[in-house]
Amino acid sequence: MRRVSDVGEFGLIERIARLVPRRPGPGVRVGIGDDAAVLGVRRGEDLVATTDAFVAGVHFRLDQETPRTAGRRAAVGCLSDLAAMGARPLGLLLALAVPARTPLATVLDFARGIAGEAARHGTPLVGGNVARARELSATLTALGAVARGRALRRDRGRAGDRLFVTGALGRSAFERARGSVRHVGAPRLRAGQRLRGVRGIGACIDVSDGLVADLGQLCRASRVAARIEPARVPRAAARGGRVPERLALAGGEDYELLFSVRPAGPGAAALRRRLGLPVTEIGRLEAGPARVRGIPAGPGGFRHF
Repeated sequence: MRRVSDVGEFGLIERIARLVPRRPGPGVRVGIGDDAAVLGVRRGEDLVATTDAFVAGVHFRLDQETPRTAGRRAAVGCLSDLAAMGARPLGLLLALAVPARTPLATVLDFARGIAGEAARHGTPLVGGNVARARELSATLTALGAVARGRALRRDRGRAGDRLFVTGALGRSAFERARGSVRHVGAPRLRAGQRLRGVRGIGACIDVSDGLVADLGQLCRASRVAARIEPARVPRAAARGGRVPERLALAGGEDYELLFSVRPAGPGAAALRRRLGLPVTEIGRLEAGPARVRGIPAGPGGFRHF
């Protein structure tokens, strides 16, 4: 069995480069193979940049999922931040940290999951770095662009706004709780870009740490409170029925969009047609200290510390 130490840093980089299409896209001026990537941004656009770390034992466990599934989830988590800003994706950078004795096939499958998911969403892998470490991890930087001054933001909510969420929640948390992870969500990139044109759009955030936790971040940024109706929160289907309410509220890694719309803006039906996704109204923003009201006591979502 070949290990990473058998091929070395540059051998590993060469093998990862083979996972990327030779012609990654018209916006990529220079891709993998030089000191840095060069991406084209259109006139009148702002650059959007986000970074996510994905660490073995914290964000994934290879005894619960395949390396390729873990890599796919890493890419989706980072690209979802672009979706929450309404950005058009440009490219993805990968800083890969690997123990020297890791099987080469494991690392390449992990990288294959990242590169494949990035390409699936029109975001080519354009460069990065490889280093030795004590555990496998990936630090991803996603770059995107948005019309100047038109990015969606989490600090644009107002008291009286109605709250909506795309899709259904809880499936990822349900699989993690069972110790077998197969589901990979999707970054709502197209929906985020379409949301920018919605009349009366307020604040927007992606559901990565859990609905309650991320709504709390939106409230703090917008300096408002929120009240949700747990019975209205859309729960994903699972074997034997819907996932438990607590996982839909606090599970995390759903990567759906949570956003607010002014009272005179469109309702759920119109938003479904606009975004091409299921959309559910789950509550409102209210005046008051930043907190989420109407939820049962319990864990509020993922926390590193």
